[in-house]
Amino acid sequence: MAEPSMEKDAINTEDDHLNNSLGDPGLISPDKEDISRILTVPFKGRIRGGMRPGKKIIIMGIVDPEPDSFDVSLTCSCSTEKDEEDFTDVALKLSARFAERQFLRNARISGKWSDEEAAIPYFPFIQDQPFRIEIHCEHQRFRIFVDGHQLFDFYHKVKSLLAIDMIRIDGSLQITKLG
Repeated sequence: MAEPSMEKDAINTEDDHLNNSLGDPGLISPDKEDISRILTVPFKGRIRGGMRPGKKIIIMGIVDPEPDSFDVSLTCSCSTEKDEEDFTDVALKLSARFAERQFLRNARISGKWSDEEAAIPYFPFIQDQPFRIEIHCEHQRFRIFVDGHQLFDFYHKVKSLLAIDMIRIDGSLQITKLG
């Protein structure tokens, strides 16, 4: 009789471990008391298991009252050395530029930046206002939504999606939630 209950406890413990590791969809979840420290800008975090079709990353935040720009980058952690950071592959770099009202995107492969893509139907960010960016990973592209509206697609330049396992956020914003 005791043996099955021990088995059950072992399974529950394993389930709890899995639930804890998957509690935050895709990103390492910090301890509750560390959230304000962890979500400070500039932010750098790991994407659990890398990217894959069907995975999405959600960034919620508030634009600064007097914003200049902010960047969101999905990168490969092949190298974490500070000196080699300039050569890390960047699968997607989103750059919101407030003076020009542009939301640019590009990628860097083997140290070379791709051509910047700039076409957008409208500039979605407003100073001192909250926003929600969703990056949906599909087989051929990233599909970017802001506040529930699809803005553009960005076709993959980094072909190994699983290697895209870091996110970096910097600039004129506060991060309120990542998932």
